Amino acid sequence: MSHNILITGGSGYLGGSLLAGLPAANLPPYQTLYALVRSDSQAEAVKKHYNATPITIDLSSPDSITSAITSNKITIVFHLYNTMDTDGPQHFIRALASVQKATGLQTHFLFTTGAKLFSSHAGAPTDTALPDASPESYTIQKNLSTTSPNPLMQQAALANTLVIDEATSLGVHAYVFAPCMVYGKSRGAFGNPISIQTTAIVKAAKALRKVYSFEDGNPTWPVCYIDDNTSLYVELLRAMIEGREVPNGKQGFYLASSGSVAWSDFYAKVAKELKGKGAVDTEEVVRWDGKDWEVLKGMWSAWGYPGDASVEMCSFIVGGECTMTSVNGKTIGWTPKYAPEHILETTNEEVALILENAKN
Repeated sequence: MSHNILITGGSGYLGGSLLAGLPAANLPPYQTLYALVRSDSQAEAVKKHYNATPITIDLSSPDSITSAITSNKITIVFHLYNTMDTDGPQHFIRALASVQKATGLQTHFLFTTGAKLFSSHAGAPTDTALPDASPESYTIQKNLSTTSPNPLMQQAALANTLVIDEATSLGVHAYVFAPCMVYGKSRGAFGNPISIQTTAIVKAAKALRKVYSFEDGNPTWPVCYIDDNTSLYVELLRAMIEGREVPNGKQGFYLASSGSVAWSDFYAKVAKELKGKGAVDTEEVVRWDGKDWEVLKGMWSAWGYPGDASVEMCSFIVGGECTMTSVNGKTIGWTPKYAPEHILETTNEEVALILENAKN
């Protein structure tokens, strides 16, 4: 029996690029590629553009998840939906274990999280480099699931550890994929074409007519061009189909990044490009003074989030420090094509793309 594959989140920025990249990826033979859809138009699009079979699953229903996996004998799931979901992944994993028992084929569950879970925002250590291959990656997530000062990060860290613990107990191979600041236009045929992270910076600056920073010192963040992010997903999928044993479980954290850039360098580039396009009034990057709450309110309004703005949440969205580095991907044959400086060299294109596609 060959593998049946399910991709969720295909209308998203990352998932759309992944689905778009599979037809030309020269993968080993597999049986069926399923793409989770939420409408008839999406169903037609995944058939037309990705040569994938559309499937509808109620992700809030354990029975719906279990039925979809077992009835279609799905053996590989790439879950690119809801980094804080502590419930749905468990049902996917249990269903995969059932298929594995029935078919004898090794099953795999890949969960997409975020680099923020390994950053100052979550309370992760940032005083030294943190290779994704380090045994500390799992330990850090386990600890943060109860100790992170940010409740959202607690839940997301719990989601990561539950995936690993449940899969390990059932013999399913689990992988936690951590996108960083991904940039560039999605290759997806429909859905969101622009990065969430870079868009937030541009939206806030446009609304306030200035680029604001919350950072002291010179903190850095890992970056990745969208095609490099996709290619790591693809190389992991290739290894699964080929039956190669690659780092999984507690060792199965994967950061897609060629390196890091300083926020100050990226802010400066964004400010320059926005000023040139008349979207802000100055190229100066302004350090928030800790007093002007109208700045925070302006950011919060630009992002369209409910509730009241806070310093912590605004900084969470457009700043912080993350010292995570990519090691595991390179051990399985992944080589990023774009150096971290590429984001600074192409900021003009990124800003133009966001201004063209952002809803406000």
